[in-house]
Amino acid sequence: YAAADEEPVTSKGHVLDLVIPIVLLIICCVIGMIYTGGFFDGVDFITAFADCNASVGLVLGSFATLVLTFLLYIPRRVLTYRQFAACIPDGFRAMVPAILILVLAWTLSGFCNDSLGSSAFVEQAVRGSAAASFLLPAVMFLIALGVAFATGTSWGTFAILIPIVLSLFAEGGEMMVIAVSAVLAGAVCGDHISPISDTTIMASTGAQCSHISHVSTQIPYALLVAGVSLVCYILAALIRNAWIMLPLSVVLMVLVLAGLRVVMRKKSQA
Repeated sequence: YAAADEEPVTSKGHVLDLVIPIVLLIICCVIGMIYTGGFFDGVDFITAFADCNASVGLVLGSFATLVLTFLLYIPRRVLTYRQFAACIPDGFRAMVPAILILVLAWTLSGFCNDSLGSSAFVEQAVRGSAAASFLLPAVMFLIALGVAFATGTSWGTFAILIPIVLSLFAEGGEMMVIAVSAVLAGAVCGDHISPISDTTIMASTGAQCSHISHVSTQIPYALLVAGVSLVCYILAALIRNAWIMLPLSVVLMVLVLAGLRVVMRKKSQA
């Protein structure tokens, strides 16, 4: 039984009442971003999305979703107006720890970039590498992973390393494509496992789990895939054929997972 000061529990809600607001949030945020980019003024979708003001677009999309969710819940009495209104300050309170972590993470990231000059150091170190070396994509993958892990940003890592790769392979070719893809993959991997990454912080906050526990439990999975990817980038620089490397990479990943499963099964039986 509910306590006297609690709202009565209703059974009018359905699973779709949880899914629809999420779908609406995605749609409204995309519409808000292309709106700020001038899509409704005649600009094409790609240009509008590229030139959008993400901060304003996300605020507009979130507010529109809040209004639509209100119209979805209140007329059907899934929630009372009091319950709906109480969710707003509860949501703000839930985001305070994440905001504090983000502020501290951005401070540390800015300190690494501005005060320590990490971007300049990486640029000087990489420019001394031999562009013809078949190990260069693998090296770029590791450097991108390390920079993104230390700074907590994949896009910042893109901005540092992609121009370096393009200058090393000014003539273009398959090695340039492989090296750029290595930078993209390494930066995303490092950002994914970085404890000061905004996406990692928001993921742990959304799951309502300990931030450090979230980081420490996802690192083994990410590094396993990163290890396989490292080997594949070495092979890709030698083979230089996407039609061969893509299925070969999938097969190698499956074999590693199968071998890991056999090892874990033997340990459990021991």
